[in-house]
Order: sequence, then C-alpha cells, then structure tokens
Amino acid sequence: MLDLSAQYEILSFSIGETKAGTKMGKMQIRSLNDSSILNCVLWEETLNRISGIATRAGNIIKIITASYNEKYNNCLLNNFEVLTQASLGLDKQQQEYYYSRIVEEVENFSDEKLKNFVLDILSKNKEKLLITPAAKQMHHNYIGGLIIHTFEVVEFAKVVLSKVRKQLNKDEVIAASILHDIGKIFEYEIDLESGLIEYNERFRKDWITHSQYGYTLCMSQGFLNIAKMIASHHGRADWGAMIDLGERDLEPFYYIIHHVDDLSAKFGATTVNDLNCIKIEENKNETI
Repeated sequence: MLDLSAQYEILSFSIGETKAGTKMGKMQIRSLNDSSILNCVLWEETLNRISGIATRAGNIIKIITASYNEKYNNCLLNNFEVLTQASLGLDKQQQEYYYSRIVEEVENFSDEKLKNFVLDILSKNKEKLLITPAAKQMHHNYIGGLIIHTFEVVEFAKVVLSKVRKQLNKDEVIAASILHDIGKIFEYEIDLESGLIEYNERFRKDWITHSQYGYTLCMSQGFLNIAKMIASHHGRADWGAMIDLGERDLEPFYYIIHHVDDLSAKFGATTVNDLNCIKIEENKNETI
C-alpha cells in the first residue's frame, strides 16, 4: 500500500522501453516502516526530470506524488524527494580486501593445476571483478557486489564443508564457489557514477547466461565436477539452472553451491546499505 508519509529504500531500478518506443523506468522500493515492497513505474516524462543519481539503489526517498493501483500493488510514480543518497558500493580498499581474501583461499589449494587455473582467471579479470555487481536487481546490485558475494559464498561453503559427513573435494567446492558467477563480469555493465546496471546484450546473445560461460570455462580445462556445480547452482531449470536439482540420483556435490549461493543472496550484504554493518579489521577478520 502506498504511504505518502513513509520513507522508502530503493531496492532496484532499471530502464526499458514501452511498446510505443518510449522510455519506462521500473523501480522497486521497500518501506522503512513495515518492510512492505512496492513496485513503481516511471514514465519518460518523469525520467527526463530526474537525475540518474536520484534513482540509485539504496537511496532513501519520500514519495511526493504518485497514483496507486491496489489490484497490482504498484504505483505510477510522478515525483519523489531523495532524503539520503546511498553510496555506489565498495570503495577501492574494500574491493582489494575481498579480492585478496579470495586469492588467499586459492593459494591454499593442494591441487596445483586447479590453483593455477583459478589464479589465472582472477588475475586476468581482476579489474572487472572488483567493480561488477552480482545482479541487476535481486541481490548485491552495486559496485563490487560480485566480489563480496563471491567472498560470502566461499565463507558459507567453508562452514558447510566443516560440518557435512559426505566426502567432498574441498578445493573443488571452493573453486566452484569462486567461479560460479564469473560470467557476470561480462554479463553486467554498471555506470560508475549513477550505479545504473544494464545487461551486456552481446554477451547474452553469445552465451545466454553466466552459468553457461562458467560451465564451459571449467569443462574446457577438464574440471568436470566444478563445471557441474556451476551448471546446477541456480537449482531449478525454470530459475536458469543448466542441471535441475530436482533430477533423481544426483551425487551430493551437485547441491552445495546452490545452497551456499542462496544463503549469500538472502542473508549477505544484499543491498548497498548492508555495507554499513560491515567492519573490516586490520587483521583481516571481517565482522558483520
């Protein structure tokens, strides 16, 4: 329900086109009063009046004028005021911190071939990896979102590995945790001033999904189990998984990346404002 007295956090914003060829903005916001979610539409006239910075994910806004459609729980947003401007995401020091922590994990691999393979990928793609978001809308959709999401997945995987009774190859699980979303460095493009995230349509045309890219990358070097974990990490075919975890008789290792990825996507630093709760200590013990 639209509440003109409430403050809202912008969760995501994207721009598309109507059937008539005009611009249309889609914004999802969350009430700070009751955490209810509201989907908003902004027509081209409104988009032309506001700056790109105003629609940044994480901004705290107050709606000035809008019309609410109760049937579809959405509103036509005409004007709003930015009360608090969010950061764009991780700063350079934070980006380097999470990258270095991931590299440290790889350097501990006992499998030298796998170690060199992953380190080479990280090194060659470091510049993109440091700034790429983990998603356009769903989670970690800010500068550096992918690097912190990857770190979180690795940390969750380490906890799971310490608890499970099934025998799993630790190096392979950590490598899959690091590489499960590596294709996103090509799939997404982010404006470093506004924070607006768009798909790289050329990549989507050539590769379809980031999962296919990561799967192919690992298969080409003979890392079959890692490729299979990447192929199944979305869980279900209708969620984009190349291997549906609903199939019977899959080996246990197929499931682990899906679950630790989901934990990060739901309980990690999913919004840019979650970064305010993270403190990086000098001894590299991160606390949330």
